[in-house]
Amino acid sequence: MAKTKELSKDTRNKIVDLHQAGKTESAIGKQLGLKKSTVGAIIRKWKTYKTTDNLPRSWAPRKISLRGVKMITGTVSKNPRATRGDLVNDLRRAGTKVAKPTISNTLRRQGLKSCIARCVPRLKRVHVQARLKFAREHLDDPEEDWENVVWSDETKIYIFGKNSTRCVWRTKNAELHPKNTIPTVKIGGGNIMLWGCFSAKGPGRLIRVKERMNGAMYREILSKNLLPSARALKMKRGWVFQHDNDPKHTARATKEWLGKKHFKVLKWPSQSPDLNPIENLWRELKVRVAQQQPQNITALEEICMEEWAKIPATVCENLVKTYRKRLTSVIANKGYITKY
Repeated sequence: MAKTKELSKDTRNKIVDLHQAGKTESAIGKQLGLKKSTVGAIIRKWKTYKTTDNLPRSWAPRKISLRGVKMITGTVSKNPRATRGDLVNDLRRAGTKVAKPTISNTLRRQGLKSCIARCVPRLKRVHVQARLKFAREHLDDPEEDWENVVWSDETKIYIFGKNSTRCVWRTKNAELHPKNTIPTVKIGGGNIMLWGCFSAKGPGRLIRVKERMNGAMYREILSKNLLPSARALKMKRGWVFQHDNDPKHTARATKEWLGKKHFKVLKWPSQSPDLNPIENLWRELKVRVAQQQPQNITALEEICMEEWAKIPATVCENLVKTYRKRLTSVIANKGYITKY
């Protein structure tokens, strides 16, 4: 049956006025173009409650008791990866039978929702301590110091990517708590691999790495691209080079080569992608590439180069200008991975 339109307050009050004037329900209905049953319901409501306003509705009782709510919120607090099926079974064993949507609605009212777990690097205690030390040591560095850094990294870009996801129950802004993340390690795979660098003045060179990279190849990449990038970006005297602690980067031969070239290298804490602003540029590049929908490797490489060159210098400048916020976030998060 279709839901009827609710009468306006004026119409309901007019029904009462006509009733008090001595008119019958049939006469009122005929005059106002309403059903007799509708008129009768309004009059009975007025006689009972002395008002025609909508009364507070009585809702059905919750299917899950307060004790049950505490039980399932406690479960997902200890184990955010618990599924709705797990929680349904827990309540069934406790004598309460509910469906999965009821679990979702109940937890949502407690400020919890099912979200895809973020993938972050696996952090050992030594990594956490090193990250905190780095953040504290550089917290008061002037903005000009970060503007004189050439940031670098490698990334892999896929034509068609499949991401493994897993849901966890968490509160707002808790996506990076260790319990709510999936630790990852660096592994091979991907369609093309890129090396790139940038500074506050804009993107530097971007090249495709066509073979499996080793220490010798990495040094060759730096030899052909690092200094030309620094010159093109018009870096000031004494500029600093940043790269992470990949074994190719920290190999003795690489360190000796960097020393012979008199490059200043920023001492970097391991497992810290959130501290490297180039990660944001990679994300920017991948979004731009995905919008172009390349269909093969050749097109993918061409689009990567074109879109990298189009990234505005202001984007790079803003990433470096806000670097202190990254450091304060690491300290506030006690050394664990932060948003980036």
